[in-house]
Amino acid sequence: MEPRRSLGWPILLGVVLIGSIIALGVGWVLVSIAAALGSKNAAFYWAVLGVGVALLVLVLVGVIVYLALTVKAIALSQRQSNFIDSVTHELKSPLASLKLYLQTLTRRPVPPEQQADFHRFMLQDVERLDTLIDHLLDAARTLQQRRAATAATPLVPVLERACGTAIRRHGVSPASVRLTVPAGEGLAVRGREADLEILFRNIVDNAVKYSLPEPRVEVTAAAAAPGRVVVRVADNGPGIPVSKRGQVFRRFVRLGSELERSTPGTGLGLFLVKALVRQMRGTVGVRERTPPPGTVFEVELPAA
Repeated sequence: MEPRRSLGWPILLGVVLIGSIIALGVGWVLVSIAAALGSKNAAFYWAVLGVGVALLVLVLVGVIVYLALTVKAIALSQRQSNFIDSVTHELKSPLASLKLYLQTLTRRPVPPEQQADFHRFMLQDVERLDTLIDHLLDAARTLQQRRAATAATPLVPVLERACGTAIRRHGVSPASVRLTVPAGEGLAVRGREADLEILFRNIVDNAVKYSLPEPRVEVTAAAAAPGRVVVRVADNGPGIPVSKRGQVFRRFVRLGSELERSTPGTGLGLFLVKALVRQMRGTVGVRERTPPPGTVFEVELPAA
């Protein structure tokens, strides 16, 4: 595998080049001013100085923009490498498990009880692969969408399905994920039901996944400002550092190294959340749970 490029050298080189241009520019301007003041052709020198300063500023801006684009490209390349690592791991692990169970079933007699266990484990691996494929397809569909739907979608059934899906997928107690909504208040938001399913399924699934083995996830929904609905998902996981909270919504971003993590994922879940919330003309934020540890994701959407 090609070694991943570091951001240190491009940034250092850019800083050195920018500093050199500024130093040379300032020196040239001072010399030009001195020459203009002591010359009979002062107008000519001042004209040359003006053109030179304009070109100098243009070159300086070009170097700064080029440095920013280079840093952005290298960062994206690193995130793509992490994404490839995570998808490879997500594909390799269940396939290796399926291969092992099938080889065991074909090479020697297995008691019926053990066969039932093997079939259950293989079904879990197939569901894991199916979830990964659905996740990638959701990402592709979300990126192709350009307009938000204006249809009214009841919110509570969507949240109930998202909580149920996370409970079944991670095999936790139903009491681990608690949904709280105002009694007698019919909450509805503007958006496609399928998009809302993807949005809240990803948030609740992340909350449970990063709070294992004993998750305590609280999902609350309520009307906020006029014409707005707020959904909060609080977990008891390790939390997200303040400096990283804006990065977790970027494409392919997962905190830490793919070669050292044990939590499955592709780095697309929260990116999909951000993209869908923008399409629905809503907002999403993350903060620390009070009292810590834990994280709270807050999604605000337009009410129907």
